[in-house]
Order: sequence, then C-alpha cells, then structure tokens
Amino acid sequence: MKVSMPFLWGSGMRRKPKHLALAMVLCVGLAASVLVNAKKKPTPGLGQQKRALHALNRLTFGPRPGEVERVAALGVDKWIEQQLRPEKIDDHAVEARLAGFTTLKMDTKTMIEKFPPPPVVKQVAEGKKSMPRDPKERAIYESQVDAYRDRQERKQAKGDQDPNSPNASDANAEQRAGLGEARMEADAKAEELLDLPPEERFQQILKMSPEERRMLARGLKQEDRQRVMQEFTPQQRETVMAMVSPQLVITTELQQAKLLRAAYSERQLQEVMTDFWFNHFNVFMGKGPDRYLLTAYERDVIRSHTLGKFKDLLEAAAKSPAMLFYLDNWLSVGAHSDVAQGRPAQRAYRRVYRGPFGVPVYRPPRQPNPNAQQKKNKREGLNENYARELMELHTLGVNGGYTQRDVTEVAKVFTGWTIKRPRQGGGFEFNQRLHEPGPKYVLGKVIKEHGEKEGEQVLDMLAKSPKTAHFVSYKLAQRFVSDDPPPALVDRMAATFLKKDGDIREVLRTLFQSPEFWSPDAYRAKVKTPLEFVVSAVRASGVDVENAMPLVQNLNRMGMPLYGAQPPTGYSMKAETWVNSAALLSRMNFALALGTGRMRGVSFDADRILPGGKVPQDRAGALAALETSLLAGDVSKNTHDTILKQMDDPQITGMRADDAARPPNLGVLAGLLMGSPEFQRR
Repeated sequence: MKVSMPFLWGSGMRRKPKHLALAMVLCVGLAASVLVNAKKKPTPGLGQQKRALHALNRLTFGPRPGEVERVAALGVDKWIEQQLRPEKIDDHAVEARLAGFTTLKMDTKTMIEKFPPPPVVKQVAEGKKSMPRDPKERAIYESQVDAYRDRQERKQAKGDQDPNSPNASDANAEQRAGLGEARMEADAKAEELLDLPPEERFQQILKMSPEERRMLARGLKQEDRQRVMQEFTPQQRETVMAMVSPQLVITTELQQAKLLRAAYSERQLQEVMTDFWFNHFNVFMGKGPDRYLLTAYERDVIRSHTLGKFKDLLEAAAKSPAMLFYLDNWLSVGAHSDVAQGRPAQRAYRRVYRGPFGVPVYRPPRQPNPNAQQKKNKREGLNENYARELMELHTLGVNGGYTQRDVTEVAKVFTGWTIKRPRQGGGFEFNQRLHEPGPKYVLGKVIKEHGEKEGEQVLDMLAKSPKTAHFVSYKLAQRFVSDDPPPALVDRMAATFLKKDGDIREVLRTLFQSPEFWSPDAYRAKVKTPLEFVVSAVRASGVDVENAMPLVQNLNRMGMPLYGAQPPTGYSMKAETWVNSAALLSRMNFALALGTGRMRGVSFDADRILPGGKVPQDRAGALAALETSLLAGDVSKNTHDTILKQMDDPQITGMRADDAARPPNLGVLAGLLMGSPEFQRR
C-alpha cells in the first residue's frame, strides 16, 4: 500500500459546499444542549451488547463496523484479557502501513545525520563539518546549505536597506516579479519531470543544482508538487521532502504514525495507554531539538513501558534526553559542584605511542583554556523544573505532601543527570562534575551522597509512595471511567498498585473488573477529546487513510495539535475543556467532510461502513442502518428525528425537489451521525 507523506507539499480538504452550513449549526446546537445541559437517564444495567460497546469505547479509540458483534460473540472479558497482553496480538497490518516512515525506527543520532537540523546545516555552511558522501544525503545537505546562505544574504540585504528609501518599494516589486518568474520556470520544469519515469525523475532532481531545487520547491503549487512525487518510493519521497525541510519529515512521520496506529492497530489498549502515558509525562514538540528526540521518546520510553512496572516507566522518562531537555534538567548544576566552583577536571596522562623496547611514552593532558570554557558553558545553576514536575505531575500529585524544600533537595539529587553530546543526538549520561555533593533530605528521609544512585533512590521512593499510587490510579480512573471517578474504585486500584509493586497491567485489571467501570452511570459518561473523536470517526466510518496529514491539520483546528501541549500538564481529559460551540462546530465540519469524501487522502466507501453493501433506498432505512453500524443502534429519538428532518431539506442534502427519488446521501447521513451527541461520547 502507498503511504502519502506530504509536508508543505500541502494537504487538506477542498472547499466546503455552502449548503452544509445549516447542518452544522443545527447539529452543533443539538450536541451542545445534550452535552452541557441534559442529564443522562439512568439505565437498569448493561446487557452483553452494551458491555461490548462500552469496552470498545473505553479500551480502544472506538469500535469499527461489526466489531461490537465480534467482541460480544468472543466474550467481553476474554477480549479484555487479550488487550492486556498486546505482545501476543498480531499487528502486521498497521506495521505495513508504517513501513514507509523510516524515521520511526531511527535513533536520534542517525536522524540528525540524515535529516540535518539548523545547527548542523550552519556548521556545514561555515566549513566546520563536511558534506556526506551518499548522493541522496548530500542533496539534502546541499539544498539546506543553499537555503541557509540565501536567508543570510536576504537578511543582510534587508538590514543594509533603508525602509524609507524610494528604492525599497522597487526592491519589493522586483522580489514579487522574481517569484512569479520562478513559478513559471517551476511549472515548465515540472512538466519536463512528469514526462520521465519515476526513477529517472528522481535522479534528475538529484542532479539539479541546489538553487534549481529551491526554485522548484518555491514555485510549484501543492497539487503539482504531489504529482512530481507520484510513484516515488517512500525513501525517495523522504529525500525530496527533506530537501525543503528535514525537520518536517520527522514531525509529519511521527504525527501520521500516531494517528495510523490509533486507527488501525489491533493492539488498541496499548495505543490508548501510549497516549495516556505520553500525556502524563508530556514533552512539547515545539521546544527546539525535542522534535528530533520525540520519536525515540515515544517508542523506547512510553510505548515499550505502557503495561509494565510504573517504576521502570518513571526512570526511563527521567533518563530520556527528551525529558531532560524539555524540563531543562540537563542544564542543572549543583552550587558546590566542581563545575560551579571552577575546579578543573582530573585529567589522566595519555599514552601516545610505544618507544624503544616497547616502553610506553606518555604526555600530559591538554590544559583547557579557562576563558573558552567559561564562554562555552551555558549552565547557570540549580534548575528545579524537573524536580517540581516529577513530584507534582509524575508521582505524588499537587497535594502530595511535599514542600518547596523537598523540590530544592530533589533538584540537587538530579544534578549531573544530563545529555551526552546533545547536538549529536547523544543519550543520557551522569556527569559527576555537575552533581551537588553531600547528603540531601527528601520527604523526611536522608539521601546519602552516592552520585547517580541518589536519583534512582528518589525515583524508587516516589514510585512506591501511597500518594503516587493514589494519584496515578485517580488519573487512570479518570481516563477510563469518568471525569470525577468514584473514590472507592481509586482506593482499590491504589491498593493493587502498592501490592503489585506498581504493575500497571494489574492496576488496569482491577479497574476493568470493577462494578464502577461497568456501572450504567459510566456508560457514555466521557466526552471524547479531539484526538479520540477524529480517530473514532475514522474507525467507525471504515475510511481508508492513505494520507493522515489532513487529520493532523483538523486536530490543529480543534485545538489539540499532536505533541503540541506546551505545559507539562499535557492535555486535559475533562469534558469542560473541549465542550464549546466553536469546538463542536469544528467536529461537525470534520465529520461531514469525512463522510462526503471531501478530505484529500481519505476515501469513504459505503461497503465498508455497511457490510455487504446493502444500502436501503429510503432515507429512514438508510439512517437506521447507519445508526446500527456507527452507534450500535443506541441513538436517542431526538437525534434520529432531527437528522431525518434535515434530510428533507435540499439545503442540507444538496438535492432538488425532482431528486427525491434518488438514493439517500450516505456520506451526509454518516457525517451528521458522527457529529451527533451520542457519537461525541464514549
């Protein structure tokens, strides 16, 4: 299968027909009234069908067509046990979809080498680093160096020019004319390229000068850029994309992979927990080099520890370069450390060669230039960011009983936990020269001086704290049960956490076997976040996603950009954050675009949403069939009647009066249902 990987080549939806505006307004009003003002009517209990639907709504990103029946037939409890053991579930189908995203399996060092960030490009441009020999990698470097030098020249020219001079407007006009000329040349070049077979076309791009590639990228329209890359291999696409922006290759592949895994992975609980733990140990993509660090962070720290021991996850996050950089701990220096006190490093004599008769000859170490060392060192002192978030957000919680002194002492403990060669993609290292010497006092306990072991001791102490057990259990119950989970359930989960040494799988098993989880009050008690809504719509509608970037862009519009939560708190799971008229209008807009096939790279097929392709020819029958497929038939009379009434309005359907005999528009019906109050809940 082909995987489209646009970046600034462009993607998204085509223009929306005006007749959909009324449908949006009507359904948003309906959704808002139900989500905010209406109270759920209690139901006597959950039958097997509703148990299956409830489990799928909570343990997955939403049921696919026919999945409620399959889980009910298998047995809900048996299916849950399967999800708790993701390593035993075959997931080759989603891995095949991701095969073209080569950065997903790279370590950070390789990623930096193949897709150079701005500091590396600057080094090459200044002659401090050599070009790679591989022709594809060299083309990327050449294009980036050329773009860097062009920016520097334009910046210098702008600085030299007086904005009030009469020549300023002439210069702007000349620049616009140059851009127009570049577009004409790019269009002509694109037509030449399209006459060539894909392999020859790619080789021609490699042979272009950096300036020609830059003009081609600037001049082509989005559609033409996509045409140029038609039938390229994933690696060729990556290379061409990286010539324009290496960083966007990394970020778009990571974002698309998250959505594709959420939509198509059979290991659904693992994907739900990956999203949960990433949010718990949040790292912001927009903070400098973190965009290069997030791929390994999510893969090696989060996903691989989703259902293991909490202590292991906590320590992996603490030692991750992504977390060390995000919360600035890599810069933290103890006030009495060797570095802070200016004590020189103990440098051993080095053996240079063997002299006569094999006698080794040594030479003294080079003495560092103190002025150069002072200029190079950007560390300013003790940084408490990680220590505070470690206790407040990662373990004990905001009411965890710690004081400001505890924060300071924990910060001292973690001095020296830093990144080895950060600009080259290095991993965690403990630097003794940055570490604060002497004992520390954390939560009433003495932490004896022991270098790196001090931090591991504190992490172990926090991971085993009853406060941590309660805080983590509360957040899990909030994700899987309700915004305000029952205290008795949280207490039982916390007891399991302590008894099983923080075994996340066992804590979840306690949760999924609880009467509170299966209570009628918990049924559809949670409002979907934008991510949950978008992915659940993809799964429910059975659409085939060849290009996930339009989905990414819709999440941006809904206020939940992937990896884009700037504060350490991550994104909220509570309904009050996401329920407002503007957000619901965006959801309806997305649902209608998805159902009516107006989203590039995403194809809707009625055969997928209605197995067997049996499409009722009347509107009421079609709506009932879609209600069964999308919502297991659990739709209120108010929603059913409202949507059916709208289907008689030509402004909604786009049909004229003489089109009444035509089959109903399944896409519009599906879109309206996915925008309904029932679909907004899980």
